[in-house]
Amino acid sequence: MFPNLESRSPQQLTWEQRLLKNVTRSKSSLKPEYQELKFTLHRKLVDKINLEALASIDNQRVRGEVRQALITLIDGEPTLLSSLEKQQISDEVLDEVFGLGPLEPLLQDPTISDILVNTHKQVYVERKGLLELTSVTFRDSQHLLRIIDKIVSQVGRRVDESTPMVDARLTDGSRVNAIIPPLAVDGPLLSIRRFSTDKLMPPDLVEKRAMTPGMMELLEAAVKAKLNIVIAGGTGAGKTTLLNALSAFISPKERIVTIEDAAELQLKQPHVARLETRPANLEGTGAVRQRELLVNSLRMRPDRIVVGEVRGEEALDMLQAMNTGHDGSLTTVHANTPRDAISRLEVMVSLGASNMQLMSIRQQIASAVHLLVQAARLSDGSRRVINITEVTGMEGDVVTLQDIFVFEKRGLNADGAVVGRFAATGIRPKFYEKLLSAGIRLRPDLFDEVAEI
Repeated sequence: MFPNLESRSPQQLTWEQRLLKNVTRSKSSLKPEYQELKFTLHRKLVDKINLEALASIDNQRVRGEVRQALITLIDGEPTLLSSLEKQQISDEVLDEVFGLGPLEPLLQDPTISDILVNTHKQVYVERKGLLELTSVTFRDSQHLLRIIDKIVSQVGRRVDESTPMVDARLTDGSRVNAIIPPLAVDGPLLSIRRFSTDKLMPPDLVEKRAMTPGMMELLEAAVKAKLNIVIAGGTGAGKTTLLNALSAFISPKERIVTIEDAAELQLKQPHVARLETRPANLEGTGAVRQRELLVNSLRMRPDRIVVGEVRGEEALDMLQAMNTGHDGSLTTVHANTPRDAISRLEVMVSLGASNMQLMSIRQQIASAVHLLVQAARLSDGSRRVINITEVTGMEGDVVTLQDIFVFEKRGLNADGAVVGRFAATGIRPKFYEKLLSAGIRLRPDLFDEVAEI
């Protein structure tokens, strides 16, 4: 049906052609005899070739030599295979040896943002914010466990019955979470959040209608004026993407210290010191948490501190840093609304200072945080900034907020896409004086902007 695909190498195929190729072979690859043949060839290849000895040789050259050895082994099998099937099975065995087995084609697809493995029988992917089921499967739970172990061992971590949950990352920076029995009832579970190599810059977010040009102008001014900004949102709302984009406005003359659980930020400034947490070792000791890194970063003479995500007691140290001369700090927090973000900060600070009164915590938050940026993933998979909210201070015992920009959802169109509008509330923020003192003057009509989408 696709004769031109048989004679071309995998490197020569476009993503669309690879998809067609995968469709034509998906049924045969699910057959038990096909899986058995693949694993028989894998075992024979391991017995025949010293893969450790080949580790020092150029990767493309190794793959070429191993492919030739595989073709020889396949020709020796009694099973009759077409040239396309031989190409397919050699690709899959090579993925088992050098990559992550059945996951390798998914990892090579740039349109996939998440890979979700629900036991060995079922693999979902996310494209453009929407989930879809794939034809990818593993031979059995042991096969999936081997792939998980291969991932976590590369970063010096382990997963077994005594440590059934693990967070890790791939060599390209993608985040990985695995959980195995007995905690996973039906079999091992694996989630991979892909690391985007194409960093979205502020103009890209405006072009994708994640926000309006006026909203981006305001955020640019806020970053340049060294306001403390907290980006809030749910899982997959685009918090890290937005944090990356806003970091582009930081002056290249400033010293930036980044603190993350898994290194994801891609700051382009020349003076960046990147810190990453460390899990406990096999004896359960040696863990370094975000809080310890944050305290240490204050001794590193930072102009700005960027925390990938505040999720625990380090929130107290973050607020104290914001209040003691480290203006212009950026971080993200899991929350569904700006008000929820304040509540989350209150809870996290109380974890680090249980004897601190709630009023004192709220005063810390009100004086430290200037701006809340709420990101959300909508029902059609699109990601938008739905609130830009100023923290104006305290009124009684309540932290007061005022929206500067909001996104008003109106419904769905015939294609299922969200219809709505970005609208300024007409309120000039109290921090506008800080912008003026930093030499930044915004256009007068910015706070009256309305944009339909």
